[in-house]
Amino acid sequence: MSDSFDQISQQLKRRHRKSARLKWLSMGALGLAGLFLLWFFTDMLIKGLPAFQQAYVETEISYSEEAAKDARQAIDSDLIPIVSRTEIRSIPLLLRNEPDRIGSRETRWLLANSEVDQYLKGHRSKLSDKEIATVERLVASGQVEQKFNSTFFTQGDSKTAESAGILSAVVGTIMTMIVTLAIAFPIGVMTAIYLEEFAPDNRFTQLIEININNLAAIPSILFGLLGLAIFINFFGVPRSSPLVGGMTLALMTLPVIIISTRTALRSVPESIRHAAFGLGCSRWQVVKDHVLPLAMPGIMTGSIIGLAQAMGETAPLIIVGMVAFIPDVGASFTEAATVMPAQIFTWASEPEKAFVEKTAGGILVLLTILISLNASAVVLRKKFERRW
Repeated sequence: MSDSFDQISQQLKRRHRKSARLKWLSMGALGLAGLFLLWFFTDMLIKGLPAFQQAYVETEISYSEEAAKDARQAIDSDLIPIVSRTEIRSIPLLLRNEPDRIGSRETRWLLANSEVDQYLKGHRSKLSDKEIATVERLVASGQVEQKFNSTFFTQGDSKTAESAGILSAVVGTIMTMIVTLAIAFPIGVMTAIYLEEFAPDNRFTQLIEININNLAAIPSILFGLLGLAIFINFFGVPRSSPLVGGMTLALMTLPVIIISTRTALRSVPESIRHAAFGLGCSRWQVVKDHVLPLAMPGIMTGSIIGLAQAMGETAPLIIVGMVAFIPDVGASFTEAATVMPAQIFTWASEPEKAFVEKTAGGILVLLTILISLNASAVVLRKKFERRW
């Protein structure tokens, strides 16, 4: 009896030791994941925050008739190498649109080129000794300053790093997400309601369920190939447009919305359905008035998370051509556009050092939007739970 008790005691001790080891291993894995996440965010902040600051040069501009033909005649020749080419090219266009300015002078803060910006931020630059001396002189006189880079949020893409912005990509993302939401949400929710509440349990519905689960695990690039083959090549939807991008992402998001909606419908207690049937409600009335309102928090949460996942996708949109150079904001759903992940991908492939900041800054903006969407999913869920 004593030997048996000792054996049980030793087994319990071994189990407790294994349980303690598993606990410490789990905590270590969680801590390691947290360290990697902290390192990632720290690296992005260090690289991305400088993108929101840009060098500007205080310049006196002479709007002469010669400047309308040759913009280099409008500013001091010493400043031409350090001022952004985009700013210089805009002077003749301004004079053509506003001829009354000819003969006047104006002092403005113009964008400095990316090499000046990198020099002021302590990075390597390609400025010559003469240009560095000019920059140092202007800094000492207060004519060169680092200011908030509003261009990053108000301009589209540009070949010059200092003029590149994310406005066209943000607008393209919004338009693409509108198409995705308009297609995926109603179809996904209605499909889930039919499969969960109305469809008979037979081989056909089981086959549909298996295919939906398989589609949720398919690599996203395959949806891009599907969108290219069906929407562009077969139906002739305009390439690189928010319409084809949204339709492609809708295909990818549909399984996520269907699965999350079915899970939310299953979470509603069966007693709710039985009580409604007992009061004489039809099946549609039970679903519409009793089941669906209670499942709405889970449906909204799953749908928002699915859309947030679609917003961060790049591979399917590259396949359907949404990596085009888009300097201007698109006016319709059928015009060429780009999205934020594709814009970040394009900037990451640029050789200039200044585009590294743009890439990290774009990632910070995209992360902020994605975190906001996930937070809104949690808030909506809590709101609906309190309401119902």
